[in-house]
Amino acid sequence: MELLSNLQNGVLLILGIAAFALELWALIDVLRRPAGAFVAAGKRTKTFWTAIVAVAAAVGFVSIFSVLGIFGVIAVVGAAVYLADVRPAVRQYGGGPRGGGQGGRNQGPYGPW
Repeated sequence: MELLSNLQNGVLLILGIAAFALELWALIDVLRRPAGAFVAAGKRTKTFWTAIVAVAAAVGFVSIFSVLGIFGVIAVVGAAVYLADVRPAVRQYGGGPRGGGQGGRNQGPYGPW
């Protein structure tokens, strides 16, 4: 029985670390994007998303060992919404390593030219 308990605790720890890594990735990404890109993409402001993702990362750090608690799940959802919805829309306006329109790169409708 103790082996099973240790295995479950190990899996929960791995899930908690993975969730925190996701939230940290979202926080770093939102900080790298220019504020104007959020408005241009028709999304909420950079300040709004920075606050959401920063709180999610803080909650994720605190709940590494209890990632399946309600606050841990809400933190993952907040970061996931940014990464799945906002990041692709904002990404095309620059600020990241692959952002469009920076460094003299020309972007056409099907990629660089």
